Amino acid sequence: MAENVKARVRAPRSASAGEVATIKTLISHPMESGQRKDSQGNTIPRSIIHRFTCDFNGENVIDVKMEPAISTNPYFEFEAKIPEAGEFKFTWYDDDGSVYEESATVEVS
Repeated sequence: MAENVKARVRAPRSASAGEVATIKTLISHPMESGQRKDSQGNTIPRSIIHRFTCDFNGENVIDVKMEPAISTNPYFEFEAKIPEAGEFKFTWYDDDGSVYEESATVEVS
């Protein structure tokens, strides 16, 4: 498991039914490609976030596959239509099997 990984999410707390909202996510992660060496000359194991998903009330909104060339601390910004009150669930998948999750509840006014 990568150390000091922190996921951040910005989503509206409330919206009108059918409104399109901008969702922003950032995960602090070193994204080690597996090609660098440490001070003793040993290869540093690969550790990248290789997949990011977002679901709203169990329905997939976005599913992104990432490759080793992705930058450290991947940031995603996308739009999602909010049909009803519910919960966004954000999931990041690490090569080492770790899964990082965050959620955001949206109320419909």
